[in-house]
Amino acid sequence: MYARRRHRYFAMMGTCIALFVLAWGVVRIWSVPAAVAMCLVAMVIPPVAAIVANRKGPDDR
Repeated sequence: MYARRRHRYFAMMGTCIALFVLAWGVVRIWSVPAAVAMCLVAMVIPPVAAIVANRKGPDDR
């Protein structure tokens, strides 16, 4: 169970980093508001990832 939570955490954090990089490296050329919106979404991901990673599973004590 721990490995599944860890994979979800790293996937979410990878998505967060990808959103930041794409927002300011690529998307801002065409649309600054879209880049800002992508960054706002990326700001929400780390707390959610921490909650998912620290959630107690059915197999945990």
